[in-house]
Amino acid sequence: MHTVNIHEAKTHLSRLIEQAVTGEPFIIAKAGKPLVKVVRLDAPDTPQPRRLGFMAGQIAIPDDFDRMGSEEIEQLFGGES
Repeated sequence: MHTVNIHEAKTHLSRLIEQAVTGEPFIIAKAGKPLVKVVRLDAPDTPQPRRLGFMAGQIAIPDDFDRMGSEEIEQLFGGES
């Protein structure tokens, strides 16, 4: 693992990041004193798919859900007043 100073890191950041991605971590130092270590993240390439039914059992839908408010809707659309 090699050490670079801040100025060199700013100048060659793209190249250094590519090296870290390929498995060559490096250290950034200031005045010869190591400050940070740059390494590749082992994150998944694709986001996790969303799961259907993830809230099963946490909410309840009333049996008359499809009829809720039907009287008010009928009145709004020309039903009996």
